Amino acid sequence: MQTVMDEGRLKQVFKEALVEMLEEKQNIFHEMIVDAMEDIALSRAIQEGQKTGTATKKEIFNILESRA
Repeated sequence: MQTVMDEGRLKQVFKEALVEMLEEKQNIFHEMIVDAMEDIALSRAIQEGQKTGTATKKEIFNILESRA
């Protein structure tokens, strides 16, 4: 026996399943979003860094030491 489901009902069932999954697995999605944001920030930092001049190892360590 085959069950026939109209498109509207199928969308509703899919939405309900997605909401339930998001509610039950919040930590997984939170980590995915945080990782994506970190990747975007790193990408932008790299792009910005490519526009500037180079720095020596000593200059970098001086900056890091002054913030410690």
